[in-house]
Amino acid sequence: MQDRDVQHRDEEGPGRPLASIAEVRAAMTAPGQPFEMAEARIRGVRTRVWKNAPHTLRDVLELSRLHGDKDFLVYGDDRLTFAEHHARAAAFARALVDRYGIAKGDRVAIAMRNYPEWSVAFFGAAVAGAVVVPLNAWWSAAELEYGLADSGARVLVADAGRAERLAGVLPGLGVACLVARADGAVPAGAEAFEDAAGGPPAAPSEASPPGGALPDMPLPDVPLGPEDEATIFYTSGTTGRPKGALGTHRNIAGNPVSLAYGIMSAGVRAGRTVEELAAPQPRVTLLSVPFFHATGCHSVLVSSALQGGTVVLMYKWDVRRALELIERERVTGFGGVPTMAWQVLTSPDFAEFDTSSLTGVSYGGAPAAPALVDKIRERLPERMPGNGYGLTETSSVTTYNGGVNYLERPDSVGPPVAVCDVRVVGPAGEELPAGEVGELLIKGPNVIKGYWNRPEATAAAFADGWFHSGDLARLDDDGFVYIVDRAKDMLIRGGENIYCAEVEAALYEHPAVADCAVIGVPHQVLGEEVGAVVVPRPGAAVSASGLREFLGGRIAAFKVPAHVWFREQGLPRNPGGKILKTRLREELLGRPPVS
Repeated sequence: MQDRDVQHRDEEGPGRPLASIAEVRAAMTAPGQPFEMAEARIRGVRTRVWKNAPHTLRDVLELSRLHGDKDFLVYGDDRLTFAEHHARAAAFARALVDRYGIAKGDRVAIAMRNYPEWSVAFFGAAVAGAVVVPLNAWWSAAELEYGLADSGARVLVADAGRAERLAGVLPGLGVACLVARADGAVPAGAEAFEDAAGGPPAAPSEASPPGGALPDMPLPDVPLGPEDEATIFYTSGTTGRPKGALGTHRNIAGNPVSLAYGIMSAGVRAGRTVEELAAPQPRVTLLSVPFFHATGCHSVLVSSALQGGTVVLMYKWDVRRALELIERERVTGFGGVPTMAWQVLTSPDFAEFDTSSLTGVSYGGAPAAPALVDKIRERLPERMPGNGYGLTETSSVTTYNGGVNYLERPDSVGPPVAVCDVRVVGPAGEELPAGEVGELLIKGPNVIKGYWNRPEATAAAFADGWFHSGDLARLDDDGFVYIVDRAKDMLIRGGENIYCAEVEAALYEHPAVADCAVIGVPHQVLGEEVGAVVVPRPGAAVSASGLREFLGGRIAAFKVPAHVWFREQGLPRNPGGKILKTRLREELLGRPPVS
């Protein structure tokens, strides 16, 4: 899944002459500074890296233990401290090695909602040397089966809902299934995850000393290096089959430093020091996006683990519940995708709750409408909007635009963080001057290794350390990036990236569909919804409801078209046979669909 990560933070406005971007970068990365850089050879390419970043997820987990009995994960009445989380992750890591025979490089998949057990499984598998495969919990059984088979996962950690969804296919895949939060008996052939990870989290009334009742066991003795493979996050493919983005420990462990650099750089430009900006302060994040997204995992979970931030989880998104949790847990940051930020800020219940603890709003996964920025300034007048850009293939953060930078250039996604290079190229690969639009290329220690078992796709997207994003962009004279359009045939619904070819492929399986095209339909809250234009076969009877029912068992519910148009004439195409979707949008978006 391609994630465009947009982050919103409060920063001071300009009150003095601003330093240049180059001056800020030089000051923040100078020798002895927290953001000092070094150089490493990554897959044969000399690359700038953060000198002080953790090398691996094992390092992140070990450092997180220093936060002791502070709450790390909060879910309802369940609270897991940093020490308890470390102990449970260590117990699960030992179980993977000792009971399940997991060796370095084996794949361990996770398919569950945002429960505390997700994080325990993630860190436990990573420090056992496994490549962690977070699967989209919204996927259908067929999509989950594909992810398990494609990754070659040996162990699956699932919640009860996902385990039940997969019950019919797991025996044929040869995957050991551990079930978390099972309601009642564990399904036949599966085991309880809690048995391998030291029991469920404790409610406040059952709070125990740091580490809980678990023995203080050491992590497995598995040597890990920064370029060892760590994760496979699936990103939708233009061919209709998701591709596994193969990330390294350096990719994910370095992202918290990139995020911190991006957030602080605007403050430094406005005259504050890194020491001022880095002073410890409470960080409580209400997480409303999934852990299986780069934003949720890289930028919230891993960053919070390293920095001692508390993450408040929700069973499912509910605006009033979000406001209740902001008040109860003294949340300092929230947002998710723009949809969620908009719903909270425009809720008729907003004034009922104490939101004074908020110091910022974060949102990503889709462009933000100007109306959202205006609403943030209205409801949270002391907060200064900002945005940024990143993808699954760049391990979340690539650019950041906050504070005074945002005030100057609100239509930009900011300059790249110091360890990243960007350039804009034309059709022949030639580098374009500032102001001209072309494809955005990205280079840095955040760029993933490639696509799992997809050598051709890897060769097409990665070359000499550069990732071809497929996004159209331009740069200004100061290096700020402006995303102009999505070159890939994709739409973004409520933060979920949906490749049109995948939905079209499923539509073509219907016997009454002769031709079809999928387009994005603007939506005030979700950003876009899925729209389908269908040409039926002559004499065939087909309805919008019938198509949705047909698709329901083939693709995830969020990909099923919310709008359907039928047309008798063929779809408009260019001389090369490509459907002219721009013309379709012009023709259809002013006309009501069938549903």
